[in-house]
Amino acid sequence: MSEAASPVSAEERELLLSRIRDVADYPLPGVMFKDITPLLADHQAFTVLTDSLARICTERGATKVVGLEARGFILGAPVAVRAGVGFVPVRKAGKLPGATLAQSYELEYGTGEIEVHAEDLDAGDRVLIVDDVLATGGTAEASLQLVRRAGAQVAGFAVLLELGFLGGRERLTPSLEDVPLEALVTV
Repeated sequence: MSEAASPVSAEERELLLSRIRDVADYPLPGVMFKDITPLLADHQAFTVLTDSLARICTERGATKVVGLEARGFILGAPVAVRAGVGFVPVRKAGKLPGATLAQSYELEYGTGEIEVHAEDLDAGDRVLIVDDVLATGGTAEASLQLVRRAGAQVAGFAVLLELGFLGGRERLTPSLEDVPLEALVTV
């Protein structure tokens, strides 16, 4: 994403990036894990993050925020409160009681499945999907499909951090169908 199109200023981007810690060889050897807990612990950085995502929510005319398990809950819930809209959690299969809609997706080494309460989204909803990291795009793609299957319109997809070298944006492009994908920080 070009600097001119960035949803955050250069100073805000640097603040956010400075609070994301690299953890080598976690959870497996050779993986560089991006730990956002230092950012969450820093009031100023967490406020910049929340305000930036809430601004995207408002600009996109969203009526609900969908947060993806698990860190998408931490980011999405305060964004929904700040933007004055509802929050809907998308969980891993088997974690929600009652009637759910499910969506399977491919992983490197198998499959996964996410679910949403069937009654939490409807045709009148415009949804901003929020997550912490866009990596390979599998969960993101499944969430787009799930929201649409629930009858809602996807207003946008926003993440704190995009790992550009993993190709998630390219994978998502056909599924986005012109829905904006916004990353506050791309590495």
